[in-house]
Amino acid sequence: MIIAIFALIGILAGLIFPYHIPLDYSPYVAIVILAILDSVFGAIASVTRKSFDLNVFITGFLSNTFLAIVLTFIGKKLDVDLYLVALIVFGTRLFSNFSTMRRHFLSQFSTKIKKKLCN
Repeated sequence: MIIAIFALIGILAGLIFPYHIPLDYSPYVAIVILAILDSVFGAIASVTRKSFDLNVFITGFLSNTFLAIVLTFIGKKLDVDLYLVALIVFGTRLFSNFSTMRRHFLSQFSTKIKKKLCN
């Protein structure tokens, strides 16, 4: 519940105080946002598998973010869109983790429905 409240506060603050990211930094911001989403979805998926480890979560987030930013920086210097590599990897993992979460919650939901129908 508290997460939803802070998410709502963050969304409202973003709408009230708009901040424009300079065009030069937009690939870096996109990579960091995808790294955050990848880490959060990965954490939720690992919780559903009962294998969550906070140390793995933190080190994975930091190392993935660092590597993606370095790839983006090197790509900018070479004038090659290397950040697309990180975007593809993070996007693939997001969909994979989301499907794991979906299957878990769907099986929980169907189990509850079966219990209600049998009683």
